[in-house]
Amino acid sequence: MKIGANYLGNNQCEFTVWAPTLTQVALQLVSPDKRLIPMQKSADGYWQTTAIDIPPGTLYTYQLEAKIDRPDPASKYQPQGVHCPSQVIDENAFTWTDTDWQSIPLAETIIYELHVGTFTQSGTFEAIIPQLNKLKELGINAIEIMPVAQFPGDRNWGYDGVYPYAVQNSYGGPEGFKKLINACHKQGISVILDVVFNHLGPEGNYLSDFGPYFTSKYGSIWGDPLNFDDAYSDGVRNYFIENALYWFRDYHIDGLRIDAIQAIFEVSARPFLQELSDATTDLSQQLGRQLYLIAESDLNDVRVLRPKELGGFGLDAQWCDDFHHALHTLLTGENDRYYQDFGKCEHLEKAFKESFVYSGQYAPHRKRKHGNSAKDQPAHQFVVFSQTHDQIGNRILGDRLSKIVDFEALKLAAATVLISPYIPFLFMGEEYGEEAPFLYFVSHSDKNLIEAIRKDKQQEFKVFEGRGEFQDPQSPDSFQKCKLNWEKPTAGKHKILWEWHQHLIKLRRTIPALKKLDKTSLEVSSIEAEKILFLRRWTDDSQIFCILNFNKQQVAFTVALPQGNWKKILDSADVKWMGAGSTLPEKITSQQELTVKPQSFALYELSY
Repeated sequence: MKIGANYLGNNQCEFTVWAPTLTQVALQLVSPDKRLIPMQKSADGYWQTTAIDIPPGTLYTYQLEAKIDRPDPASKYQPQGVHCPSQVIDENAFTWTDTDWQSIPLAETIIYELHVGTFTQSGTFEAIIPQLNKLKELGINAIEIMPVAQFPGDRNWGYDGVYPYAVQNSYGGPEGFKKLINACHKQGISVILDVVFNHLGPEGNYLSDFGPYFTSKYGSIWGDPLNFDDAYSDGVRNYFIENALYWFRDYHIDGLRIDAIQAIFEVSARPFLQELSDATTDLSQQLGRQLYLIAESDLNDVRVLRPKELGGFGLDAQWCDDFHHALHTLLTGENDRYYQDFGKCEHLEKAFKESFVYSGQYAPHRKRKHGNSAKDQPAHQFVVFSQTHDQIGNRILGDRLSKIVDFEALKLAAATVLISPYIPFLFMGEEYGEEAPFLYFVSHSDKNLIEAIRKDKQQEFKVFEGRGEFQDPQSPDSFQKCKLNWEKPTAGKHKILWEWHQHLIKLRRTIPALKKLDKTSLEVSSIEAEKILFLRRWTDDSQIFCILNFNKQQVAFTVALPQGNWKKILDSADVKWMGAGSTLPEKITSQQELTVKPQSFALYELSY
C-alpha cells in the first residue's frame, strides 16, 4: 500500500494515511488555498481521497477527529520543518540521466561514509557534487550517506528523524538529493542511504496521534519501540517497507544501511527484516538492477545474513564491529567500555578468519556469552572499518584516530582494512587524516528536551572523565567544529596519507589475491608477545603476504612462507611514505630472519 501524497499529474493528487483507530480524518489544505476534504476509511485502516486543483507545492495537513491538525506521517517534504504542513511534490518532475545505471556489485565496493551537513562548508547535497571527482580519484565507488529523513532544526546526525520519507529541508530537499544521486551514478558511484527503522526522534514525532505505531511491550533506551508484532502491526510494517521501496524506486538509491537492528523488537513467525528482504528482492527484479540491504547489528548473529530458507532474514551484508574493536584496541591500547573484550592479536586474527570474534564465548564487558559463528558466511557479507561516525562521535571529544595515534599507526590502520577479505569502509576525512572532531550535535527547539539530551550525554561520557571537556550538543559551535578541512590533503602528511589510501585501493583492485573476497583462501598467524600479525591470501596463481606490526618497538622474527620469489611491493616504513626508512629487504624467502619497523605494514607478492 503506497502512502502519503501521490501526485498523479494534471493537478490531481491521491492522499493515503494509515489511522486504523480513528473515526474521522480529513485532508486540510493549507496553501495555495484552504479547503477541508473528507477522507474515506478502508477495512484495513487506510484513509484515502483523490483531490483536484492540487498543484505541486501545495501545503497540507491531516485533521484528526475534527480536533487537531498534523503533518503527514509519510510526508515527502517538510519545507518549513517538523511542526509545519507537509508539501505535495511531483516525483516525476526530475529528469534522471542514469537510465542504464547498474549498482556496483557489493563485493567490489569501497564504501565512503559522509554526513551531508559537515562534509562541506555549506552542508548541502549539491555542495557534495564537486567533491565526487576527488572521491573517484581516490578509488571510492560507493558513498554511504548518514540519514537524511527530516529532523528538527538544521543540524543533527540524522538519527532523530521524524519523517522517514521527507528529505531534510536544510540539505536541499528532494530536488537536491536527486541531483546528488544522479551525479554519483554519472561518476560510477553507488549510493547507500542510512535509514532508521528502530525508532523515531522525540521532537515533531506525531505518529501516535494517527495510530498504534509504538508498543510498550518492550523496553528501549529510545522510548517505546515501534510496533512490529502487536495488534495493528501490519500497518507499521507497511509504513517502513514502503519507505525502503520509496528510496529505491523514486530516488534510485542502490542500497540501504539499516541502523541498529538489535533495537527492532519483535517476536514473530514472520520477521520484519525477512519481509523487508523479500520486498526488496521483488522490486530488484522489477527494476532489473541489484538492490542491497546492509545491517548494523550488535547481535553477532548469522541469522541476519542467512537466506530465509535456512531460517535467516536474508540481508546482503552487515557491519562487523568486532573487526573494528580488535583493530582499535591494538592501535590505541584502550580498554574501557566494550574495548575490554578485545586487545589481543588473537582477536584480530580471528576477525580476519571468521568475521565475528565473539561467536558464543564469554564476553567480559557484556558479562555473558555472546554471538554465534560466522565462519561459514561469505566474506562479501561483512563491512569492516577502522573508524565510523559512531566510533568517533560516541567519545567525549569526538576525536578521530588522527588525534589518538601517530602517523605510522594511521597507515597501518588503513592497510589492515584495505587488505582484508571484506568490504572496506572509510569515514569522511579518514583518507587524509582529518583532525576535526565528529561530535554529537542537535538543534532542537524544546528547552526541556535540550536539557535532557545534555544530561544524558554527560552521563554517557562519565567514562571519559579526565580526557576532555564536555561539548554541548545544542551549541552551533559543536557542529561547526566538525566541518571537514578540504585544504589539508594538498600537502604534508595529509597528502601522503591520501596517496597511501589511493595506492592500497589500487592494489586491492589489481592484485587477484586481494580482489577476491574469500575467507577460505587465507592464512593468518600472530606472535602475541610481539604484537605482530602475518596474513597470506591467494587465488589461482596470485599470492600475497602481509606483515602487520602493532608494536611500538622494532620487532625481529623468522618468517615461514611457501617457496618462491617473494617481492616487496609496499612498505609503510619507506621514506616515500614519510616513514623512517625500511629495514625489510626487497625480496624474502622462507625461514629468513627479518626486522620490521614499529607500527608498520609491508606487503609482498609471489612472483613466478
